Amino acid sequence: MISLKKEEDVFLLTMEDGENRWNTSFVRKFTEVLDEVEASEGPAALVTTSSTEKFFSNGLDLDWRASTGDHRGGDREAFGKEFTRLMGRLITFPIPTIAAVNGHAFGAGFMCALCHDFRFMRTDRGYVCANEVEIGMVIPNSELALFRHKLPINIFFETVQFARRWSGPDALAAGIVQQIEPLENLLDAAMKRAGELARLGANRNVFGKMKAAIYGENAAINHPHGPAYMLANAEQFH
Repeated sequence: MISLKKEEDVFLLTMEDGENRWNTSFVRKFTEVLDEVEASEGPAALVTTSSTEKFFSNGLDLDWRASTGDHRGGDREAFGKEFTRLMGRLITFPIPTIAAVNGHAFGAGFMCALCHDFRFMRTDRGYVCANEVEIGMVIPNSELALFRHKLPINIFFETVQFARRWSGPDALAAGIVQQIEPLENLLDAAMKRAGELARLGANRNVFGKMKAAIYGENAAINHPHGPAYMLANAEQFH
């Protein structure tokens, strides 16, 4: 379902479940792999990709959600809480992270990519898209907050309200991804950049606390006071 290997200081997480649709079993396996990565010591970075060239992740496992009885997707009731907890963990993961988006990333798959620090996308094929409105779902506030933090405001509105599908070149121009590459170069480029960043992951405590200050509880960028007041009264904002 998900494999993990390490090349020098870079962990490579590969999703290997076809369209890599999200269900509880997939969430729990992804969590296990992150546990292994986080338990490591020394310089480290993480690259996440897919074993299939068509899909990075095609979103929620709708067939599983609509099914009854036993299913390989696991506990349906547990999914919502466990999935959002995992995304919250990933966005504050205490080492540098890069999503190598080598195929379509829709819905929950797009969320997963956005929860990485950087996104590299293939040039020629594939879209990133928050397609919830197209399939009759209201995007939860927590997911909207993720998109708002990660996307420029005009891009945010087109993405969540109109389910715009962003190609690699369009996503780069919009600031959704940081780099695009032909498929044959994509993973190498992501691994190279991750290797350059891995030194920052050596101090998990500092790197994780910085992300928490940006995205976590009482995040500095969400505070009602402006930076001038916060700087002048820094003792109030530890």
